[in-house]
Order: sequence, then C-alpha cells, then structure tokens
Amino acid sequence: MKLGTKLIHAGVSPDPTTGAIMTPIYQTSTFVQNAPGDHKGYEYARTQNPTRDALQNALAAIENGKHGLSFGSGLAATDAVIKLLNPGDEVIASNDLYGGTYRIFTKVFQRYGIQFRFVDMQNAASVADHVTPQTKLIWIETPTNPMLNIIDIAAVAKIAKQHQLLLAVDNTFASPYLQNPLDLGADIVVHSATKYLGGHSDVVHGALIVKDDALAQQLAFIQNSCGAVPGPQDCFLVLRGIKTLHVRMQRHCENGEAVAKFLRSHSKVDKVYWCGFEDHPNHAIAREQMRGFGGMISFTLKSDDLAAAKKVLSQTHLFSLAESLGGVESLIGHPASMTHASIPREERLKNGLTDSLIRLSVGIEDVDDLISDLNTAIG
Repeated sequence: MKLGTKLIHAGVSPDPTTGAIMTPIYQTSTFVQNAPGDHKGYEYARTQNPTRDALQNALAAIENGKHGLSFGSGLAATDAVIKLLNPGDEVIASNDLYGGTYRIFTKVFQRYGIQFRFVDMQNAASVADHVTPQTKLIWIETPTNPMLNIIDIAAVAKIAKQHQLLLAVDNTFASPYLQNPLDLGADIVVHSATKYLGGHSDVVHGALIVKDDALAQQLAFIQNSCGAVPGPQDCFLVLRGIKTLHVRMQRHCENGEAVAKFLRSHSKVDKVYWCGFEDHPNHAIAREQMRGFGGMISFTLKSDDLAAAKKVLSQTHLFSLAESLGGVESLIGHPASMTHASIPREERLKNGLTDSLIRLSVGIEDVDDLISDLNTAIG
C-alpha cells in the first residue's frame, strides 16, 4: 500500500455498530463489564480507549512500525522514553534540539541522576567517541530545531547497535511523509503530533512508535502507570489530520522551497537554513533519507541586529508570530525568546542559534502571498 493510501486507511475501519466511516469519539471514562474480568477489551480509559487505539494503530502503520503509543503532548512522549532509564544512566543527545526537550532533560531528569551530553552529530561517526559504559540511549532530531542540521540516522543506528544502545529519533520536523526512522534502524520514533500530524493548530498531542514487542510493553506500562494519555477528542483530531498529511506536506515542501530561494536572493538576508539547498551541510544525506525537504526554514539578517529581527517579526501579516509549527497557516517565531528560551544563551550561541535568528513554519497558503508578506516585512 502506498503512503497516500495508507495515511487515509491504515489503522482505521468503519464503526462495527453504526458503520460510521470516521472513528467515533468514545467520550467515556470507564466500560461496563459482564463479570469481573469479562469485558469487551476495555476496562478504564486511562489504559485503553477505542478512539486512542485507532490512532495508535494508524501511527504504527504510517511509520512502518508495529506499535504506536499516544500521549498528552510531545513532551509527555519524551518523558516516557527517559523513564526507561535508571539513575546513573547517560543519554547522548544532539546539541541542536527543541528547547522543551533540553529543559526536561536538564531541569527534570538530571535531578534524578540521569546524565545528558549534547553532541554535534553532523559527523555521525564522531558519536562513537562519546559512548561510555553508562550510555544507554542516543537521542537525535533530524532535521534539527531550529538550525535544520541533518544527522545520518542509519550511521548513528549502526553505532547504537554496536554498543547495544537505544536510538530515539524525534521525527517531528520531517513527519512520516518525508522520513521513516525505523526503516533506517532507529528503535523509537518520537512525534509532537501537535505539529504536522495534527496539522491544524487545534490539538496538543504526542506519539511514540516502535517495532520491538518488549520495548512496546515497557512503554505501554509507563504510559498507563504515569497516565499522561490524551483524551479521545484529541485522538480524533490527530486521526483526522493524518488523513490529509500527504497533500498538506506536498504544499509545505513546495512553498518551503520557494520561500527559501526568495530569502536567499534577498539583499538584506544573510544566512538561510533549509536542508534542500545543495550547499547545506549533509544535504546529500537529507536527499538519501528524506523524500523532500519540508517547510521549516530559519534565517538571519545581514545586520545581525536583534532590533531589526524584531521589526521583521512584528511586521508580517500572513506569517503569524506564534509558538509551534506544522499547521496549515504560516508562523514566524524567535527561537531565542520563544521555543528555545530555556536553553542558556551561551549554549544557544555555540550551536549557531543567535539572538537574531528567525524561524519560519511555511504553511499552505498561496506562496506568492507569503513571499510578498516577507518581502514587505524585511523591507
């Protein structure tokens, strides 16, 4: 089954009671049993819910996995992965990553004796140099947030397997439409389904997808025991979003390319970070492991002036100044004060995330209007 068909049909089937083509929203907290232990597969909605089951099956299918698990947010999904570890264990993480991930690693789990080391993984072979006997997990984003760095998933997966480590890949920026990390050797795929999977800026949701049965059982135990599960309405919205992922991502990619090329040609723009450029670091790897380059772009102005960047941020009309990404509408953001404010400034600067960096989530509007909006704001 090809991906476009899979996105619409995988994991879901008409409701057996009514024939409803869309999975019903099972808005219930509990399920009646005929006798103790005699039930229809559902006991309590924290543990199982038919709407969530349909979504989890769909998530597994579209990432070419075997098991999908849904959570109340992307960070709740991240939380579940780190809870696989024990005090004294160590995580090697990519040095450019979402600020909320950095925060939960360093401000929450580090207090419980789990150590995190943030490493530039653009040269994947160098990851092996950082493995110690305490290392249990490698955590990567690719493309990274917000610098759009590309990491060779297959190469890192080979290192992980050589050292018997888990590899988790945050696939939020690419989405399953562009990239499937499990096929490249990853053990866990992580999504903030709030973003491209939901696609309409109307739900907060997280997901994990795995192939291994034992790993799935461990994560399902954490999911149920800690209870960071989504409600059925949220699951319904993500299910609905997945059905149009392929057509939305096609337009995100087309618009992203046009906007990136416009920015690179603008006399007041300095650096443009978009992995579709042939001179982008590791572009060849992106071409190999991705099916397109997406709609996420970061850029700086030649003035490298925070005041000038803020002027651009406040003068767009179609690009709304807001956190998040991946919705049908275009967003503009300032990572240093918004999505990545929890990362110390000196750490941000080491990774190239300057105070004047601007990040775009290019939506699916008419691209001529988007370019005109940016052109007016940049001046």
